Amino acid sequence: MTDNPLVALLDEVIRLRTRLQSLFAEATPAANLSPTQALVLTAVIESKTPPTVPKIGRSLGYPRQSVQRAANALVEAGLLETAPNPDHKRAHLLCATAAGRSAYDLSRSRAARAENEMLAVLDARECERVAKELKQIRSKIEAHLRTRSVAES
Repeated sequence: MTDNPLVALLDEVIRLRTRLQSLFAEATPAANLSPTQALVLTAVIESKTPPTVPKIGRSLGYPRQSVQRAANALVEAGLLETAPNPDHKRAHLLCATAAGRSAYDLSRSRAARAENEMLAVLDARECERVAKELKQIRSKIEAHLRTRSVAES
């Protein structure tokens, strides 16, 4: 165990991420999606307004190119479609098709089984508290990175 609390946090987050991926591994193949494709489809469907690839990338902390490849595959598969963006010529808006919503629903129903199974073991309030604390840490890191980026320019 390290004495550095940030390294310890990083270690636990990485370990938690891989365990969660294992837990939800059966959800994405149900809809014939890669994990990144499922993540992009979810981001589009759960967004209040149609997002762009760069917006999804920033939100998830993923490289724009990775999100673009997944979005292209989803468009090619007929799960997403693009729409003109009045605010930007090249960054099209992404919208789910009916087939995309069906794939999302199938994936969510499989994921719900894993969620219910784990909530029988974990305390829901504790999960909410930890998620809130992790969001606060993430927000502070993002603010620091923005400040550092401005200072370097």
